[in-house]
Amino acid sequence: MIVIRNSIPRAPYDTVIVGARCAGAATAMLLARAGHRVLVVDRGRYGTDTLSTHALMRGAVVQLHRWDVLPAVTASGTPPVRQATFVYGDESVTVPIKPRDGVDALYAPRRHVLDRLLVDAASAAGADVVYGVRIKGLQRSETGRVTGVVLEDEAGHVRHISSRIVVGADGLGSTVARMTGATVYRVGQHAAATMYGHWPGLEVGGYEWYFAPGLSAGAIPTNDGQVCVFVAVPGPAFTSLFARPKVEAETVFRGLLSQVAPRLADQFGPVGESRLRGFPGQVGFFRQSYGPGWALVGDAGYFKDPLTSHGITDALRDAQLLADAIDVGSDAALADYQAQRDAASLDLFETTDAIASFNWNLTSVRVLHEALARAMSKEVKELGRKPENVTR
Repeated sequence: MIVIRNSIPRAPYDTVIVGARCAGAATAMLLARAGHRVLVVDRGRYGTDTLSTHALMRGAVVQLHRWDVLPAVTASGTPPVRQATFVYGDESVTVPIKPRDGVDALYAPRRHVLDRLLVDAASAAGADVVYGVRIKGLQRSETGRVTGVVLEDEAGHVRHISSRIVVGADGLGSTVARMTGATVYRVGQHAAATMYGHWPGLEVGGYEWYFAPGLSAGAIPTNDGQVCVFVAVPGPAFTSLFARPKVEAETVFRGLLSQVAPRLADQFGPVGESRLRGFPGQVGFFRQSYGPGWALVGDAGYFKDPLTSHGITDALRDAQLLADAIDVGSDAALADYQAQRDAASLDLFETTDAIASFNWNLTSVRVLHEALARAMSKEVKELGRKPENVTR
């Protein structure tokens, strides 16, 4: 039975997770299935959307398949993606999605679909999920170890909840990271600015990625017959290009799209038919993601530019790594979690940073994509291995 609570329970927990998006919900699901008593809180609402380009890479689909969540994704009407096409100016390269690792297609569910399904799976496994709640503080022992949270609901009611560990899955501006003093120890150098919207009736043949000097775009088929279309530019150009009234911003958006993906732009109807959303860019980082009684997962702990559409895949991979470490139950296991995450992420991080720089031509960006493909293949292979050298 799926139960989404409307009040904060009083019982102590093994784990409290702050943030019920894909990283937090997946971590909660895995821990609850392993027999842990889990509380998940989120300041937002159940089943809402969030900034995302939706695309899942093979690693994410493999995880959803192994967790038996993929059938719900397909049942939601998320269309299968069976090829990816890279368009470099006048040249294109189409890569079929070959059946492997238990999956025969990729998917790009809207976040109000994917996050809800993961929350439902967590609740069905026994996790308590409460919305409309924010973290107000951390409880600590005399030695400084985190021993729980102080939570506040929308009515102003405050609860002190004890737990063995507190997990911050609360995104880029993580409150848990701030409260624990988690430091950033590696940063990227570049950030792309992205504007996107959703349009019905576009004819696309799977994932489509477009590249021209100083520009990138993508078309990602998602739920309800819609296609998510984005345009990305170097981060400093965001304000001058997109910080405009709605119709003017869409005109700029379409003008850029016609430069990098004219065939796609020609399919668009009148200006004003889509609500555009923008992301001004954020330099990638690795943040300290564990400490005595706490951990971070998802964008709270590790973020890279969304231009390569790998963020959700990272989140699901790291949810498994963190849940395994929490199940072991030692600080050493949490240290191993961060080490494994960093080892799996570094090649993807550096290659994505290079792509987000836009300091490439149509030849060199193809080389970067080949490096990205190798890193993703390596990642999927690593997902198939059981964690090693985890100290109990």
